[in-house]
Amino acid sequence: MRIWRSLDEVPSDVDRTVVTIGNFDGVHLGHQHVIRRAREVAEARGVGHVVAVTFDPHPIAVLRPEHAPTMLSDIPRRVELLHDAGIDDVLVLPFTRAVADWTPEEFVDRVIVEGLHAAAVVVGANFRFGHRAAGDVGTLREMGQGDDFVAEGIPLDGGPQVWSSTYVRSCLAAGDVEGATEALGRPFTVRGTVVKGDRRGRELGYPTANVPATGSLAAPADGVYAGWLRRLDGDADGGPMPAAISVGTNPTFEGIRDRRVESYVLGRDDLELYGVPVEVAFAARIRGMQRFDSIEDLVQTMEEDCERARLILGVPETA
Repeated sequence: MRIWRSLDEVPSDVDRTVVTIGNFDGVHLGHQHVIRRAREVAEARGVGHVVAVTFDPHPIAVLRPEHAPTMLSDIPRRVELLHDAGIDDVLVLPFTRAVADWTPEEFVDRVIVEGLHAAAVVVGANFRFGHRAAGDVGTLREMGQGDDFVAEGIPLDGGPQVWSSTYVRSCLAAGDVEGATEALGRPFTVRGTVVKGDRRGRELGYPTANVPATGSLAAPADGVYAGWLRRLDGDADGGPMPAAISVGTNPTFEGIRDRRVESYVLGRDDLELYGVPVEVAFAARIRGMQRFDSIEDLVQTMEEDCERARLILGVPETA
């Protein structure tokens, strides 16, 4: 898989391609449908490579930064997901004010025709592009007649709610990780490197792997969840490990202000994960975040949380 970080990195002699364009944040089922159709078009036309064009940063972060969404996936993870969905190559187009000012005609000429030598373009039916979003699928079809490519708009998937990155974010904001799973076609995950916390979990008998949940990446609403933790450093340790997961600031204890994803691997107190990159996958919400009046009440509830996590995940008591 080739990853181009600008149009200048695309080889001038690149073969004809089928191009699909979008933010592809999270690569949800709607995105996957468009990519499958792009592959079908490539096979039908005898084209060897399907190229995804995505943008960094998200266009809204440039045009209306105060409304910029939290992202479901950073660029490295997005590239992985695009590859898994069937994309051969990815052009990560740096989105700037200058790019935002390109007319639809300039975008087609620079990216689709001169840059990627497109034989076909496959996008979602609601795709808009160019200055003030003046271009649409009809624009692509019209320009393709003169520039030797065909264009196709794919109807939006989902129902009753159309699958979209915005919908997935709304599910996460409500703690509905199961709804997010349905739209993504896989569990929502958070990735990060385990950092040292205040070790209260270890003192209470529930040592946790703590990953910061701040910045531009999305995380589920504060609460407790059942899910899985997986190492990403090559030491699989048997694969994904069942976990009870807390998201939030832990209001029972004073002084904690940063949101964290804290994962207790069920039945395990022997794991050394500081500095280890991990992936946390969310299966179901157990409860909302609570503040407890005593440590005893907290520990009792943590025991109940772990039992519910075992039941949800189908893990025996001995795990």
